[in-house]
Amino acid sequence: MNYTYTVPEGIRYLRADKALALAFPDHSRTALQRAFDSGLVTLRGVAIKRDQSVTALDTLEFAMPDLKAAELRAVDIPLEVIFEDKHMLAVNKAAGMIVHPGAATGEDTLVHALLSHCAGSLSGIGGVERPGIVHRLDKETTGVIVVAKNDQAHRALADQFATRTLTKEYVTIVAGVPQLLSGTIDRAIGRHPVHRHRMTIGEGGKPARTDWERVEAFGDIAALLRCRIFTGRTHQIRVHRHHKGTPLVGDPIYGKPSRNAVLPDRLMLHAWKLGIDHPRTGERLHFTAAIPPEFTPWLLGLDQPIESLL
Repeated sequence: MNYTYTVPEGIRYLRADKALALAFPDHSRTALQRAFDSGLVTLRGVAIKRDQSVTALDTLEFAMPDLKAAELRAVDIPLEVIFEDKHMLAVNKAAGMIVHPGAATGEDTLVHALLSHCAGSLSGIGGVERPGIVHRLDKETTGVIVVAKNDQAHRALADQFATRTLTKEYVTIVAGVPQLLSGTIDRAIGRHPVHRHRMTIGEGGKPARTDWERVEAFGDIAALLRCRIFTGRTHQIRVHRHHKGTPLVGDPIYGKPSRNAVLPDRLMLHAWKLGIDHPRTGERLHFTAAIPPEFTPWLLGLDQPIESLL
C-alpha cells in the first residue's frame, strides 16, 4: 500500500521520520524506520533519509516494506480461545506448554500454535509475521495470556504491563495453611546469585508485591489461595509463598517433596483473571480462564464448585 502525506502549513524544519510518526500513529517508529532504510520514503521522487528536514507543503510518498515470513513453523495445536478480534486474542494456556520458543524447546510452544491459529490474520510485529508476546506464564502455569496481532496492539498492550494499569488474579494451592486469612507480601525479587535458574528475595532485586487471601483450608495439609499481583517478576507468587513457608504444591524448584499421594504432578498455579484495556478501542476487557480439573480433587468434600468459593 502506498501513502502520501503533505506537511501542514506552519511546520518548519521537522525531521521526516518524526513527521510521519506524528501523522501515522498506527505505524510503529520501528516500522517507519525500516521504510526509510529500505528507500521507500521519497520527497519529490528522491529517496530520503530519516533525519532529513521537511517543511510546510512538502509531500512525502512512502510504502511499508513487505513482512518477512516467520522462521518458525506453524503447528496445528488446539487452543482454548477466550477472546479474539483482528487486534488481539486471549487464550487459556494449557499446563506443560512453553510460551516462547528457545534453544531447548520443540515445536509445541504457544507461538507455534498461534502461527497456525492466526494464519492470515497477523499484520506483523517488528516487521515479522508473528504473534506479539507481551507477557509470559511458566510452563506448568495455566490460565489467561493475551497476544497482539499487530504492531499497534503490541505497543498498547506492552505499555499496560509496563505501567501496571491492568489487573492480574491467580488461584493456587499451597502446601501447609497460612495462619492469617489474608495479607500482602511486598518483598523485592532478583536472580539467585548461585542457582541462576532460581529467583530469590533480597537486596538488589526489583520491587514485587503480592496480595493474597486464604479461600479454603484442607485440614493442615494445604490451602486454596487467591492472589493478586501488582508486579510481574519471574516466579513472583512462587518465590513469595516459599518465603512465607507455604510453597506452591507441585513446585519443582521452590516446593518441598511430599509422600502424600493426593498431591498432583503439576505446579498448582492458575492465571484466573486478567483485566486489560483493548489496545484499539480502550474498552476495559475482563477475561476469566476456567479452573483446571486438577484443582477439583481438593474440593470433593464440598457441595459447591471451586468458582463459587472465589
